[in-house]
Amino acid sequence: MNIQLIQGQFNAKDAISIFSQMIHVKIRYHEDKIDSSSNEEDIKFRETKIKRLQKDLSEARTYVDSQAGKVIVQSDIHLSIEQ
Repeated sequence: MNIQLIQGQFNAKDAISIFSQMIHVKIRYHEDKIDSSSNEEDIKFRETKIKRLQKDLSEARTYVDSQAGKVIVQSDIHLSIEQ
């Protein structure tokens, strides 16, 4: 199953807002999991994921800010069941 979450052209400010909010949702997800975990390995794994998401967000902002014109944003979710 596929869900088309975002597809469109946006000005830089709106594009940054959209993907910033989406990345912050994912960061909050990992922070919530850290808060409810006592497994040190899981906590370190999630902290690494959070740092990567923050780095990706920073790089995306820099990229969009350095370009002129509309920003095309596409995001799909692909769902499948592992058997």
